[in-house]
Amino acid sequence: MKPWQLSRRHFLRSAAAALSGACAFGGVERLAPLGGPWAFAEEGARDDRYYVFAYFRGGWDILLSLDPRDPRDFGIDRVAATRIMPGYDLLDGGPRDILRAADGTPFGPYMGDLIHHWDKMAVVRGMSMNTLTHEVGMRYFLTGRPPAGLQARGSSAPTVLAGAFGEDHDVPNLAVRVESYNDHSPDHASALIVDGVPSLLDTLRARDPSVSNEELDAINRLLASHAECDAVEMSRFVQSSEMARQRSQLVLESNIDRRFDFQARSEDMDAVRDHYGIAANGTTALTTPAAQAALAATALKTGLSRCVSIEMARSLDTHFDNWATDQGPQQEAGFNALARLVEDLASSEYKDTGSSWLDHTVIVGFSEFSRTPMINAAEGRDHSLTNACFVMGGPVRGGRVIGASSDVGMTPLRMNLTTGQLDPEGTYVSPEHVLRALYVEAGIEDDIADLRVDPLLSLFG
Repeated sequence: MKPWQLSRRHFLRSAAAALSGACAFGGVERLAPLGGPWAFAEEGARDDRYYVFAYFRGGWDILLSLDPRDPRDFGIDRVAATRIMPGYDLLDGGPRDILRAADGTPFGPYMGDLIHHWDKMAVVRGMSMNTLTHEVGMRYFLTGRPPAGLQARGSSAPTVLAGAFGEDHDVPNLAVRVESYNDHSPDHASALIVDGVPSLLDTLRARDPSVSNEELDAINRLLASHAECDAVEMSRFVQSSEMARQRSQLVLESNIDRRFDFQARSEDMDAVRDHYGIAANGTTALTTPAAQAALAATALKTGLSRCVSIEMARSLDTHFDNWATDQGPQQEAGFNALARLVEDLASSEYKDTGSSWLDHTVIVGFSEFSRTPMINAAEGRDHSLTNACFVMGGPVRGGRVIGASSDVGMTPLRMNLTTGQLDPEGTYVSPEHVLRALYVEAGIEDDIADLRVDPLLSLFG
């Protein structure tokens, strides 16, 4: 098990030992309380923003979705000039054509039902990733900082946001099959990483203890008394350990796990399964994009989490003829699941305010890079430096395309960060511009993530 994949249950076992050891031996160095830019961030951050980060693993083909080309204008007879092959005629099941949103905006043939929510979405095209390595691209997009080799640098965006918003959620940062990193963010912002709905249920459910209730009560009293000793007050680690113990105990006692038991036989769960298309039995059904989307909505609406990261596709590294059979359907399944998430949040009232949960939730869809506009000799597509992403919900100004890739080789083009229009004197947009915009909109004006760029403000205005 990797260090960042420890569940809170594993963490509590070590926390109890840490508390006992600290009080028994003393000598713990007193640490200053958290402050500096984080104190400012907690003061300035909005308290009504929630986030879903939807990761499409493997490098998506944006020609099939976010950044299409009309095959009538980019036919095989023009390949020498354009260096772009849409390849829609080679797709499994027969030729497909581009799709168009209600306002005529073109999308690739596998945008699925998400195209019906174009009015809530901003698509950023012509992004530059500066890497062709899966791990590097994924960690770059999550943090907004190029890794050192393969090692992530900085905190991931959900960690930064969870840290800025404070500790008012039991699991502020929840990640489902998505990596997470904490570098100088508050302890409470570290992600609980799970492998899917079954492992989340396992973490949230109280198991029958191997000791009696009397012995368990005695252990809790001992830990509580240790939390008041001088050594604990001088150690940030044992303070956060005790806080995690108390929070986990409250979560287990709340029975919130029942809200995530999507295969339970009840009227509420029947409705969830019907909406998301989750099978009523079988563990595999609980690891699908649909189940992860349902998990994200539930984590937000129950107040369990502020930020949720989910994996919407797993097999997009299509270098060979699996491009024609797998790439499009994998993307479409993820887009369809996100469409169900959008509809769920849009139809759910936000805390008796008259607004919806979607009005307060920002959804970010991304992949580590895209695939080459040319089809290779193996009938697939290789890795491309050019990328795209989408941001939707909350305060996002929807129905907009920001930036563009060129019509020759789909290379990134410079854009104005404020207007989103192409500008030869502008900026090549990368992940850090998108993440910095999220932070600024959330009220985090200081560059606490050390991104050192201006925000892509055109996402919100």
